[in-house]
Amino acid sequence: MRPRRVLWSSGFSSASLFASLIVLLPIAAIVWLAVSDGADSGDWGHLMRNVVPRASWETLLLIAYTALATGVFGILTAWLVASFQFPLRRTLATALVLPLAIPGYMAAYAFGELFSFTGPLQTVVRSLFGFQSSRDYWFPDIRSLPGAVLVLSVVLYPYVYLACRSMFLMQGRASADVARTLGAGPLRVFLTVQLPMARPAIMVGLTLVAMETMNDIGAVEYLGVKTLTFSIFDTWLNRGSLAGAAQIACIMLLFVIALMSIERAARRKQRFSNQKTTSAIRDGARIPLDRWKGLGAMVFCLIPVLLGFLVPVFVLGDFALRRLDQFADPRLAVALFNSIKVASACAAITVFLGFLIAYSARHGHSRLSLLSGRLASFGYGVPGTVLAIGVLFPLAAFDNGLDGFLRGTFGFSSGLLLSGSAFAIVYACSVRFLTMAEGTVEAGFQKLSPHLDMASRTLGRTRLQTLYAVLLPMMRPASLTAALLVFIESMKELSATIMLRPFNFNTLATLVYEDASRGMIENTSVAALIIIAAGLIPVALVSRTLDRA
Repeated sequence: MRPRRVLWSSGFSSASLFASLIVLLPIAAIVWLAVSDGADSGDWGHLMRNVVPRASWETLLLIAYTALATGVFGILTAWLVASFQFPLRRTLATALVLPLAIPGYMAAYAFGELFSFTGPLQTVVRSLFGFQSSRDYWFPDIRSLPGAVLVLSVVLYPYVYLACRSMFLMQGRASADVARTLGAGPLRVFLTVQLPMARPAIMVGLTLVAMETMNDIGAVEYLGVKTLTFSIFDTWLNRGSLAGAAQIACIMLLFVIALMSIERAARRKQRFSNQKTTSAIRDGARIPLDRWKGLGAMVFCLIPVLLGFLVPVFVLGDFALRRLDQFADPRLAVALFNSIKVASACAAITVFLGFLIAYSARHGHSRLSLLSGRLASFGYGVPGTVLAIGVLFPLAAFDNGLDGFLRGTFGFSSGLLLSGSAFAIVYACSVRFLTMAEGTVEAGFQKLSPHLDMASRTLGRTRLQTLYAVLLPMMRPASLTAALLVFIESMKELSATIMLRPFNFNTLATLVYEDASRGMIENTSVAALIIIAAGLIPVALVSRTLDRA
């Protein structure tokens, strides 16, 4: 029995390690392409003189200011809804999650229309003060770095809000109550007790914000911010230098590694108890605010919901109501079908690989299992434009090698089987969202006691029978949740899809991007609303989970 057990555990560990190495293949391809003999040193010199310094600086500024803004909104709103009672608190606690359903590029298109010369804001200003042209008054330019910070902040702050609210809820009332009995007011309790205890959650949320900021390409391109992500896109597609794009991608990988290292260093050697207080103390008790303070708290929590969700939905919804005929547009139907195909394939692959890694970690308890999980988690931090280069190069090499073999041996061409199809998009999205699926499945496994496996084995079931008859049925909710999350994120993904899609292949995201790049924002509204409606599903799941906390 012992050799069988070792063989079973080592087999799953090896399989999970192989799955994790799939994540590293695009990264290795990028590094090899950047340093290979085919890389032109002249291009690298040009990039280092004219592209990389400015792009790196703008990327750093965008990340820093977006992290600051999301930190302020996310931490304070989480503290208010978790600690105080004020009008509409319960509604706002759920509504504050809604901007997660809005992709950054769609928010940028909506804010661009809202702030444009013919938009409602400038129209009201001209009518109130009698101005005739834009030369008669000053109005903030949304197509700038501050504009990009505003747009990305109002759709990304929920990452910090969710992490901090969960931490504030898990801490219970004991620490805060003890501090208040010693004479500390609510603000001092927050600054000296609750905020330091929430530091690990804050760092996790800010790291996710920084990674999503680096990954964005639609918003920064539309708003005129030349980040490293845009530079990769421009160097590859507009200048025709794949090696140059790979060299910039290596710089972005250094950014990702630095962010992950900072996040791990900030949480190192920090141990906080997550146990709640005893049943004698009601953990749900919140401090009631007086009339004016309660009104201020309500307005402060309403602002990010208004900017991050209501404004994009209002602008795009207004356009959609005037273009209802687009629901019968064949382009929309084809793009929707392509999005469903790609997203479904990504969901199935990531859930299978995530289950493999999580099950190996549950039973293996070895360094190999731990290494597999860490390797798999690296993919989410890599921007989609970087993954696109890393995916395309090995797939194109395989296609060219196979085509050359078939031409020389059998006299016919196989064409671009992998790199010229939607397989490349599925591969890139699977690498990027494997962490999401694996984390959700692992969380489901943590709710199942290991004694279930032992009880099944004592009743004569083998490990394989235990897996199929006991664990898989009980893991169905977690697996479906993981599949749903990956499905929605794959539908919204733009940066990898726009660079890897075959000719005449559009998803909903690329259809929106194409029309917006031509200045036809109105024509993007129907497809954009479909993506937003799909994005509301995981948001509703998250809100329901928080309501149970």
